Amino acid sequence: MINLAWATDIHLDHCDEAGVLAFCEQLKASQADAFCLTGDLSEAPTIKAHLEQLAAAVQKPVYFILGNHDYYHGSLATVRSEMTDLSQNSPWLRWMPATGVIQLSEQSCILGHDCWGDGRNGDVIKTWVKLKDFRLIEEFVEAGEKGRVALLNQLGDQGAEYLRQHLPQALARYQQVILLMHMPPLREACLYGTEIADDNWAPHFTCKAVGDVLLDLLPQYPDSQVTVLAGHTHNICDIKPLPNLRICVGAAEYGQPVLASVIELP
Repeated sequence: MINLAWATDIHLDHCDEAGVLAFCEQLKASQADAFCLTGDLSEAPTIKAHLEQLAAAVQKPVYFILGNHDYYHGSLATVRSEMTDLSQNSPWLRWMPATGVIQLSEQSCILGHDCWGDGRNGDVIKTWVKLKDFRLIEEFVEAGEKGRVALLNQLGDQGAEYLRQHLPQALARYQQVILLMHMPPLREACLYGTEIADDNWAPHFTCKAVGDVLLDLLPQYPDSQVTVLAGHTHNICDIKPLPNLRICVGAAEYGQPVLASVIELP
């Protein structure tokens, strides 16, 4: 049995040093065998230092993906390069897009990708929602309004292609698959309170490309169970859209990072 502790949208850049240390103590108190973080951990200038501080505190594997906030005041290319180097050189930290499938036990594994709100659910053209992403991430600034939708589509497609490449091998080998992502992959998993995201929010708060991959692949592997751990919405959701697919989205509050749950795996 392995215990995997999960937290999402911890936004350590909104915490003072005492708040970061308190969260480290939460992680240690869980007595988990490993930890997973599903994005919006910090911002580009501080993400590496914050991750290293968490790893030094727990000294156990930390599997993580990034959210849109983790690229703020930086670029996709630079942060991804930094996280790849960190994953290769740290004894504990693993950015999942750089690692592929990682075995947790004989029956279980973990993999993941940042994914992105890919603009395909809802109405990305008419929405009044304008994310800070568009002015705080270098690639979005360069794309401007004219290139924004194409970039959103491209980022969603990157996540979908990654899963098409790696998820089948996980499903063929393991009974339990933990899949980390930042955006909920299906619209029905994207809640505000109890309401499913409307056409204004859904384009930026769901990744349809990844959802389509899951709905296509999972029926082909009925003996394998996939648990998606996601965040971004700051609202709890727990649904089973397929018999072998569970999607869990964690709650969050700025400046108050907490563990979402500890998952027991065979």
